[in-house]
Amino acid sequence: MSDDETEDSGDRAPVRAWRVRAAFVLLVTIAIAVVWVTNQLLTERFTENTRNRAQVRLALYSGNLMSELQRASIVPLLLSRDPALIGALNSAEYAQTSQRLISYLDEIGAASLMLIDRDGRTVAATDRARLGATHRTEAFFVEAMRSNDTVFSTVRQESGAFAFYYSRKITAGGELLGVIVVAVDLRQFEDSWGGFSDAVFVTNSEGQIILSTESRWRGRTETEALAVRSAPNAIQRALQATADWTALPPDAYLLGEAVMRQEARIAFQGWRMTSFTTYASVREKVNGVLALEIMAFALLLAGGFYLVTRKALARSIFFQRETAELRQLNVALQREIAEREKAEKSLQVAEQTVEQTSKLAALGEMSAAVSHELNQPLAAMKTYLAGAKLLLQRKRPEEALSSFQRIDDLIDRMGTITRQLKSYARKGGDAFERLDLRACVSSALAMMEPQLKGRDVAVSKTLPKMPLMVRADKVRVEQVIINLLRNAFDATKDEPRPEIEIFLLAGETAATLTVRDNGTGIEDLESLFEPFYTTKAPGDGVGLGLAISSGIVADLGGRLTARNALGRGAVFEMQLPLDGAQRTAAE
Repeated sequence: MSDDETEDSGDRAPVRAWRVRAAFVLLVTIAIAVVWVTNQLLTERFTENTRNRAQVRLALYSGNLMSELQRASIVPLLLSRDPALIGALNSAEYAQTSQRLISYLDEIGAASLMLIDRDGRTVAATDRARLGATHRTEAFFVEAMRSNDTVFSTVRQESGAFAFYYSRKITAGGELLGVIVVAVDLRQFEDSWGGFSDAVFVTNSEGQIILSTESRWRGRTETEALAVRSAPNAIQRALQATADWTALPPDAYLLGEAVMRQEARIAFQGWRMTSFTTYASVREKVNGVLALEIMAFALLLAGGFYLVTRKALARSIFFQRETAELRQLNVALQREIAEREKAEKSLQVAEQTVEQTSKLAALGEMSAAVSHELNQPLAAMKTYLAGAKLLLQRKRPEEALSSFQRIDDLIDRMGTITRQLKSYARKGGDAFERLDLRACVSSALAMMEPQLKGRDVAVSKTLPKMPLMVRADKVRVEQVIINLLRNAFDATKDEPRPEIEIFLLAGETAATLTVRDNGTGIEDLESLFEPFYTTKAPGDGVGLGLAISSGIVADLGGRLTARNALGRGAVFEMQLPLDGAQRTAAE
């Protein structure tokens, strides 16, 4: 290189350095300006969006609260005209009144119901702990006695919470009999409010907080509630100042944190609803965008310096890295090919194993099904043989012959069951005939009679007076009924007074058989009809009865369902389509 070129390079070096510094200063200036403007614009935009969402939520909360109050206000008027309640107050007979109020509770959706006589004594209530309590001085009783309309009362409880009641007096023939009181559950809204807002409360016409997501605010005014907080220490104040650097406009401070306040009027006795929403979401969104901008400028600045100082080295490293990645990809590709070849061989072996296992499972399931379905006739035969032996010892051969005849019928039934199991496996239906379901129920009960009497199970049945005809296979229908009775029998083995109820009803297009017990109920309804699912002890059952019964009912064009009873026990329902002639007559 000549001296002139060396001098030119030396002259250009300071110029290049000055340009780099000028570009750096310009980039930093632009970055500061962009971050500042972005902070101001996004803060205003996200704050307005958050405020609008808070207003919409507040309108929804107040609407739900007003809807609940309006719905509950109708209940006292309806119950005040209930003939059963009026009759109970006239006759002073309240044995069934509490149960009647409990039956109304689920339909009404109220928190509780109370019936108070004219002396202020609770004579019936959904909460039996309140029976006999005196409410003569309570606001809901006094105001209801004075008014001819439904009145609303708010009562402060010992826990600090408020209870809300609608009450109305009950009259008959111009005579005052008592008061019906309906408790409204408004505290159910507090949990849902707390899931979307930082704090929500409702004040009455006097400015007293009666509902709040903060339990310690109840009974206070808004000013008193906001003052109930722990004083922040120096470290917390420093952190708060750092978090509030985006200069958000606070409406109030909650627990030392800036919040925006929203208020809405509720068209009910001067109530107002207020919510506080923190600026946390606004800060997160604004700070997230600013962080991305700062990171982008930092990466741009770093990239510029990297290109200026390490351009040649970067190109060399890039080619080396690309070569190394190609080698790794090649090795990984060869390894993946080897693994795929190994997986294909393993898959062939697994398919052969699954095929053999399926054959063994089918054989096991068929043998278990035959064993399960023959268990009932064998148990009955054992009982009849014991009875016949005893009758012969007592010189009563004619009655013994009757037992032998029943055993012969059971043997025929066992043969029919094995044929029906084969028919079930082929999904056949060649033995369909017109049947009276009442006869099938009676026959199934006769089969189960020895076991039911042996444990003193109380069986009640309700059958229609007219024949209930369906087109089905008699043996398979009885098989399903026996399985349902056996399940109910087993479910009540630990009950001191076992009970089984049987209902047979006719609908427009189908007949419904319901078997209900007072046992322990069903734990897993989803797996109930799966093969080999059972809750019995080993040796008591294999879990095929309900699976087979469900398949039989489906083959007959019906449906078998199960559910837990409201009180205790389980309920099974079998629905079968009515025979064509009877269906036409019903229509």
